[in-house]
Amino acid sequence: MDDTYAYRPAGLAARDRTNTLFAQTMGYVAVTTGLFALGAYLGRNLPGGVAFIAYLAAFATLIAMQFSVRRSRQTTVGLLAAFGLLIGVATAPTLVYYAGTDPQALWQAGTATALFVAAFGAAGYATRRDLTALARICFCALVALLVLGIVLIFVSIPYGSLIYSVLGLVIFAGFIMFDFQRLRRSTDVDAAPLLAASIFLDILNVFLFFLRIFRGGNR
Repeated sequence: MDDTYAYRPAGLAARDRTNTLFAQTMGYVAVTTGLFALGAYLGRNLPGGVAFIAYLAAFATLIAMQFSVRRSRQTTVGLLAAFGLLIGVATAPTLVYYAGTDPQALWQAGTATALFVAAFGAAGYATRRDLTALARICFCALVALLVLGIVLIFVSIPYGSLIYSVLGLVIFAGFIMFDFQRLRRSTDVDAAPLLAASIFLDILNVFLFFLRIFRGGNR
């Protein structure tokens, strides 16, 4: 048991752990975002094949984090850092494409993402209603969205890209609310790296969906 909380009233100790979890998680999100930016910069001139390999490696680090979180906090944090760097390399071709064809869309998407995450994150953190069922619904909807994405590759649907992006934003609004509620309800400080990875993925996906929307709007 952590001696820091050993002689404190149970309610205060739980609140302290929750506050610590929030601070550490958001700190990890910030560092992961910085490493993502570094990875995107390093991968800006790399071929698409390297980006794909980086994507697979980033996915592997997420799986590895699930196994390391209860064994070694340092290893989990290291895997989170590697994930941020690798996913930055994997996303670099997309960012380079938008920077070259429509740089305004990057700024618009970044601003919209910040406001979107702040609004739904605050709503999820403040609500007292259990959002576990919402997370399950969002997961099923995400699977359906992936199927729709495959269909759109082969079938031309009017406004298909816009519909896909709006649906994606709705789904990840639910995920953001759920993840921020977990920040308020959990007292497991060791879970901070996993929560940070989840929130970072929420932010990244929202950003990419907004990119598709603003790219279409700027044409």
